[in-house]
Amino acid sequence: MTPASPDAELMALIDRVGQRDEAALRLLYERTSPRLFGLAMRVVRQREWAEDVLQETFLTIWRVAVDYRATLSPPMAWLGLIVRSRALDLLRKRTADRSRITDEFDDAMAQTLPSDAPSPQDLADASEQAFALHQCLGQLEGRQREVVSLAYLRDLSHGELAEQLKLPLGTVKTWIRRGLEKLRDCMARIA
Repeated sequence: MTPASPDAELMALIDRVGQRDEAALRLLYERTSPRLFGLAMRVVRQREWAEDVLQETFLTIWRVAVDYRATLSPPMAWLGLIVRSRALDLLRKRTADRSRITDEFDDAMAQTLPSDAPSPQDLADASEQAFALHQCLGQLEGRQREVVSLAYLRDLSHGELAEQLKLPLGTVKTWIRRGLEKLRDCMARIA
């Protein structure tokens, strides 16, 4: 007589669990929990959470084993799907809990901290600095102004600028360095 395949043994245990056989649930746990725990750990990445997932998994198995159909899924795939679902449920719940706590904290902090909105003085200072920068940019030569503006306003790298403007990389670097020196000197004089 040949021993039953692992899948056949698991299918028989799941069938018995579906008939409310507690001993079968215990055997199923012994046979599959190490692999299912490993799967839970890969999803939730925390031992304590993985233990919770495994417990929820076996509670779910107890409730739904009667619905298992071996023709639709191998037993370990079915069990793995339950683990994955419980793990994702736990992560969603933890994220929602964290979000609620964060929202409560944000509300409390919003009532005690000063606003991040710029004050009228901040807006006036920023406007003066923008005007000064505009004046200083106007003092740069045409191509140099273009290179500095593209580099900082469009956040282009030196290589991207050289390629876009069809200029040698060294020229672009030199124009940016000299342009920034001129801007720094100009802003220092105005301030």
